[in-house]
Amino acid sequence: MCPICVRDCSVLCEIGLSSFRGREALYPDPAEFGTSTSGALKDFGLDWSHFNIQAGLFEAKGIEENSDVATFPNASTETGVGGIPVRLPILCGAFGSTDVARLNWEGLAIGGALSGVVVIVGENVCGMDPEAKIAGGKVTYSKELKRRIDLFRKFWDGKHGEVGVQTNVEDQRLGVDVYAISKLEVNVIERKWGQGAKAIGGEVRVRDLDRAIMLKKRGYIVIPDPEDPVAQQAFRDGVFRSFERHSRVGIPKERSFTEDIEWLHSQGAKHVTLKTGAYRPSACAYTMKMASEAKIDAIYFDGAGGGTGMSPVPMMDEMSIPTVYLEAIVLRCAQLLKRKGRHVPDIIMAGGFISETQVYKAIAMSNFGDGPFVKAVLMGRSPITAAFKGGYFSEIASQGKLPRAFAEKYGGTPEKFFISWPELKEKYGDRFKEIPWPAIAVHTYLTDRIGVGLKQLLAGSRKWKLDLIDRNDLMSLNESAARVSGIPMADEAEKDLVERILA
Repeated sequence: MCPICVRDCSVLCEIGLSSFRGREALYPDPAEFGTSTSGALKDFGLDWSHFNIQAGLFEAKGIEENSDVATFPNASTETGVGGIPVRLPILCGAFGSTDVARLNWEGLAIGGALSGVVVIVGENVCGMDPEAKIAGGKVTYSKELKRRIDLFRKFWDGKHGEVGVQTNVEDQRLGVDVYAISKLEVNVIERKWGQGAKAIGGEVRVRDLDRAIMLKKRGYIVIPDPEDPVAQQAFRDGVFRSFERHSRVGIPKERSFTEDIEWLHSQGAKHVTLKTGAYRPSACAYTMKMASEAKIDAIYFDGAGGGTGMSPVPMMDEMSIPTVYLEAIVLRCAQLLKRKGRHVPDIIMAGGFISETQVYKAIAMSNFGDGPFVKAVLMGRSPITAAFKGGYFSEIASQGKLPRAFAEKYGGTPEKFFISWPELKEKYGDRFKEIPWPAIAVHTYLTDRIGVGLKQLLAGSRKWKLDLIDRNDLMSLNESAARVSGIPMADEAEKDLVERILA
């Protein structure tokens, strides 16, 4: 609070907003739902900027030691995650039933396919689809889910990357997994236990009364009750403008989880993954144990704290384990499992990743000498931002409303300010006109920025393949980073080696 609060202050502080709008103040601006993403404002005290990458000099690993060959464009960012080849160590998603995911899906799906990465359709898509057909409590058709799968495959090369479908408690009740596998020939099914932005189920805002009633009848938790006459009248009177739709919290059990994964494979799922949040360390350990027993292909750990939907702000700021701390915990679990000879799924870290330096550090930190445990990172908000900007700037360019400074520097049309335009046009020929500008924006961000940047970092550390970077390629910049990660500070790194060289 302010040190002095006066009655006639017109500034709407958090307490003031809460006194008028109550539970709405728990969330990001309800009016911006569908046109924004959200994230924590809190400084968690330790992040990827507290590590630096060691530069190499005297060797070249993963390539011929020839200066004409060992150039950064020849570095390889290709890898495999959960049995799926990818051109970049990146997955995008999961983009579920939120409006921001639905409205930007074309750019996200096609951009991801062009880049050769995995794109995940998030939770509740079928349940939220007004045109979905449900018989006996099970979905038999969903226009929206089919649209999402088809858009990815429109420009998928059939080899690099994939499109997967995420399923939470509600989706499993509706039989979304069976529908996706049997009718849409989806190869990747992802179970969801949580995410870094919140430890509870998925949430969206619904601005239509009839749709809110439909969702309640489909089994969702809708607040206020859209069938309550008092709530209906308040909605019509404009006292509130949107309903909240919530998903239930799953309570996983080891035996049933293992049986569930076996069942998914029997239904035809080729790759099975698990997405979990930044739960307490003991929950991380138990999750890793269950994933190992079930022999799933990959597991996602999502650090605090941001999301693409309506995550409660107090949860994003004050709950769950930040990403660097979380990876350190997960890596301890992975090492214990490996020492015992047990199956260790490919690990994918999520939670605020936006740049190639963060990708590099997350992978390198996980390699104790036998290859990295972390095969890739998951990005959510940043690809949406790329799609946002690609669509918005293309739109205002067509209206002649581009900022003058931008137009003068980068050009006044998308054909000029998208630097990857000529390459894509040459590659796809007549099909290029089917690629929307937001998809070009996502592809440019992932491939031309992060991909090229990652190649430069690999070459700078003199390692031309992703699986060669390891913990010795990192240095901690403060005692907290060193204590949590076990990676020495800059002045301590290779101290014994320096003495041996000069002895």
